[in-house]
Amino acid sequence: MMIGSMWQAGAKAGTGLRRFAATGALALLAGCTVIPKPVAAPPPPPKPVEVTPDANVLPTDADRHRVALLVPMSGANAPVGMAIANATTMALLDTNAQNVRITTYDTAGGAGLAANKAILDGNRLILGPLLADEVVAVASVARPAKVPMITYSNDAAVADRDVFVLGQVPAQAIARVVGFAQDKGIKSIGAIIPTGAYGQRVSSALFVAARTRGMTVTTVETYDRSNTSVSSAVRRVLAKGPVEALLIGDSGRIALMAAPAAAGTQLLGTELWNGDASIAKSPSMRGAWFAAVSDKRFAQFEQSYRSRFGTAPSRLATLGYDSVLLTLNVARGWKPGTLFPTAKLYARDGFIGLDGVFRFEPNGVAERAMEVREVSAGTFLTASPAPAKFNP
Repeated sequence: MMIGSMWQAGAKAGTGLRRFAATGALALLAGCTVIPKPVAAPPPPPKPVEVTPDANVLPTDADRHRVALLVPMSGANAPVGMAIANATTMALLDTNAQNVRITTYDTAGGAGLAANKAILDGNRLILGPLLADEVVAVASVARPAKVPMITYSNDAAVADRDVFVLGQVPAQAIARVVGFAQDKGIKSIGAIIPTGAYGQRVSSALFVAARTRGMTVTTVETYDRSNTSVSSAVRRVLAKGPVEALLIGDSGRIALMAAPAAAGTQLLGTELWNGDASIAKSPSMRGAWFAAVSDKRFAQFEQSYRSRFGTAPSRLATLGYDSVLLTLNVARGWKPGTLFPTAKLYARDGFIGLDGVFRFEPNGVAERAMEVREVSAGTFLTASPAPAKFNP
């Protein structure tokens, strides 16, 4: 929905109502005039014409920044896309922002096509898209037009001089939980990871984190996300030698499959466990550690979201909210109609949002302050809090 279009439509409708009100007042005055002979009654005034927003007509808002939101509003990922879009609206309402207009473009029909429409409409910044492969398609259109994007992808590989990755990349969560494990005396780690690109990123991040900390990675086994395959991968890791901790590089659903086969081993997880209440309900997951952004502000956001939209938000919705706060921060010195000042995104003291403090590294990836949580009986405990600010 284009907020600007709605305001324009309301203005048109209000003008029309005032015009009809004035016509009625003149008719009353005419009725008070003394007329010597009867005349035919005047025809009734025409009914007001209902004015509705036209999604194909851009409002004339030269004083506002035009920002495009590229998310899936239809198809399989529509619930996530809708939650992000709703969160951007919340951010505008909560801040009473008057200098930014955000227009949503559906990427389900092709992210490149959506980006092309957004650029033709005059947008100077793109928020989104959601998936890494969509970033490539959008960049091919946005880069020639000198329109940068702040993507919600968690793939650091897509970052570039004009592509900023706001998503929570697995390497940071793994480095955080591995460092915490070492602080607790753990020296050797095994891992199970899924086949595919995400699993490869997890494996690479684990080896880097372990090498940095002087720890040993005993073995890494892959699986295909079926229950039998996951359990088998755990048994293969344990059969190759004793390990003090096992990293499950996947979602909470996979962790629940793997945990029974790893009884007695300290379990480690990734940011994908964040927001999965089923983990806390499982006795086999008790005592597991994982790193993620802080949830301190999420509870209040979730309550506000429910009251406005009648449903629970996706955990990724905060990315939409924080991307708007980030845009508004930069927009203080951004002249409407000019290129987006990407240099301001590299501020070393960073920015703050619902998910805590973050800042962009020179490679365009958001560095996030993460906490470590421990799975307890039906809940999560903060084992190591997220830092409140970055060191210079």
